Order: sequence, then C-alpha cells, then structure tokens
Amino acid sequence: MFKNDLLAGKKILVTGGGTGLGKSIGRRYLELGAHLVICGRRKEVLDATASEFRAAVPGARVDTVASDVRDAEQVEAMMATIWESGPLDVLVNNAAANFIARTDKLSPRAVDSVLDIVLHGSFYGTIAAGKRWIESGRPGNVISTVSAPVITGQSFTAASAAAKAGVLAMTRSLAVEWGPYGIRLNCVAPGLFPTEGAWERLFPPGSQVEPQERGVPLRRFGKHQELSDLYAYLAADGSGYVTGDLIVIDGGRWMQGAGGPTFRAMQDWTDDQWQAMRKR
Repeated sequence: MFKNDLLAGKKILVTGGGTGLGKSIGRRYLELGAHLVICGRRKEVLDATASEFRAAVPGARVDTVASDVRDAEQVEAMMATIWESGPLDVLVNNAAANFIARTDKLSPRAVDSVLDIVLHGSFYGTIAAGKRWIESGRPGNVISTVSAPVITGQSFTAASAAAKAGVLAMTRSLAVEWGPYGIRLNCVAPGLFPTEGAWERLFPPGSQVEPQERGVPLRRFGKHQELSDLYAYLAADGSGYVTGDLIVIDGGRWMQGAGGPTFRAMQDWTDDQWQAMRKR
C-alpha cells in the first residue's frame, strides 16, 4: 500500500512499543524506513523486541529507552536522551492501562493506575516533545491511541474511558494552540485487534452473550497491519493537513452501541462472579 521509503528520515517514538499494538505499529514504521525508538518500563522486553525487529527487518534502526511514563521526570530524561542523537519527528502516545471492574468498587489507587499512564503519561510526553519542537522551530506530529468509549462512554471501564477522553481533549486543544508552529496532533481509536495478555483481561470468560465479532458490522476482528497502516499514514507527510481529528478504526463496532455485546452479560453478574474474575 505504501512505498518502502515512506517514512525514511523520520525518527519516531512509540511509548509502550515493546508489546501489543505498539509493537505492531513500530514494526510497520521500521518496514517503511523510519528510525524507531520504543520505550516501556521493562528494559528486557524492549531489548527482546528490538532484537526481533532487527532480525526481521533488514537495516532496521531501532533504539530502546526504559522509562515510566507516569513519572514526568523520567519522561523528560527520556526525551533529553532521545534528542542527543537528533530530534524526534513523531511521538506516538500508545502506553495504556485498562481492566474491567465495577466502578463502585474501585479504589483511588486503581483509578490512578489508569489515569497516570493514559492521561498523565500522554500529557507528559506531548509537552516534553512539543516544547522542544517549538523552541527549535521544528514541526512535530503526535498520534495518540484512545478508544471508541471517548465518544460513548463504557460501563465497567469508566476510568479508561475518562482518561482517553482527556487525551482527545488535549489533542484537540493543542491542535489549535500549536498549529501555528507546524505541530499537528491526532487520535486513533482502535476496535477489536486481538493481542496477547490484554485480550484475556478485557474479555473474561462469561462476559460474552454472543461471539465478539458479531458485534462488528463487518463481522470480523481487525488485522494488525490494517491498524499499523493507518498509523503510518498519520506519521507520513501525505497526511499533513489532518490535525485535531479522531479516527475510529473498528469495523463500525461503536455505532452498534457502547461496548456492544461485551458487557451486557456482565450487567447481570452476581458478586460471586465478580469475585471470581478478580481472582483470575
């Protein structure tokens, strides 16, 4: 779909880039010629992913930086380290946290565990990159991963929906404020793109009243390359007039109702069923 050198000369940071969707997005960037930087809390995971990329993509240039996006000082130090070898062109705010729980049972710590990564982490990274672009007179590009509940809300994941809605508000606010500097910001809301780990946490046994793909008008899950190609387009110069936007890529799922069939069964769960899920 794209030329192999589409992103040549671009340095791109993907937070949470060692696993899941961030890993798929990062690999696509490498395939299209970008200089990739991935960050996360676990250095061994990042290094393993980087080694996998180098073996799979000839000439891949990939750096790793261990950083906790919940900590503003660590984010600032990470950006300083990245800029030492040259400025960043694109920031992908992809690090996330989410889990299913009854909202009335959430502790403040549980709420903060989501808000700190999704909302605060995205803010810290965006400001750290943005101020450097503005100070140096360089254009910039921020792509943030959110989800369809920023439009609809969603039961049992209220903290995540609120945090990502905040990221969307940040994106639209800064698209206006920073537009005169040549900095653009957009959000992507992925639908059902299966990944290891997160899938089991978000869709536990007994939470489905029908197969998940039945809740998608296109009647299938998304393919990782379909998602990665969208991120590639937004990182490329050809999307240069797109800013402040929310692009939903979910096969039409959100239009069938918030959460689709995923959480309808859970609305009738007993306390014993919730306790069993917490133990898992």
